[in-house]
Amino acid sequence: MSHPLISREISGDWDLTAPLEWIVPLAEPYLRGYTPLLESNASLRGYRFLAPGFGAPPRSRLPGAGARRASTPSAGFFVGFLGQSSGLASLRSQPPECLVFCWIEPAGSAFHRRLVQEPDSLVRRTAEYIRWLTHRPPRFELFPEECAALVRHASMRDWPSGKLQHMSQNFFIETLAWLVRSALVRRLAADRPGKRAPKPAPTSALGLRY
Repeated sequence: MSHPLISREISGDWDLTAPLEWIVPLAEPYLRGYTPLLESNASLRGYRFLAPGFGAPPRSRLPGAGARRASTPSAGFFVGFLGQSSGLASLRSQPPECLVFCWIEPAGSAFHRRLVQEPDSLVRRTAEYIRWLTHRPPRFELFPEECAALVRHASMRDWPSGKLQHMSQNFFIETLAWLVRSALVRRLAADRPGKRAPKPAPTSALGLRY
């Protein structure tokens, strides 16, 4: 049984009519209050879950996706699939891949610097803690210069063809559960451009903040 999202698995040739609606009810228990927005193009297929209080971002504006850079701040999470490595050129990817990332944009803005680039920023501290949580691959990766700042991805090339959807669902659930546990989902929903940086998180006995 072939995966309904991939017509020629390794070539990255997508079936753009395949249903993706199942991602929304799967993700919503973890991303309560976030607004799902469909993303479907040659590079990305899935949903952006927009943090509360932000306007809808233009689609496909990731580097390499052939789209303009954002000028209005937005933040949230993408849950779906990567069909072409150019969709996220910073990743060492082997499409097709399952993909979850937290985005903060525009990259280089004061909003992005505060939440991603500063030494004690929300996303950087979350990356430290969540890497400690995830002892086995695929690990979360931090890209402080990019809009897609915190990323977890897994290639589907070697997955059994009859279990692709089941395994992708498990990947999404596991990844979202870690994002909730790290408190990034809650803290990002409470943030806005122009807001002061949140107080540093408590430090555990291991020196990790959470």
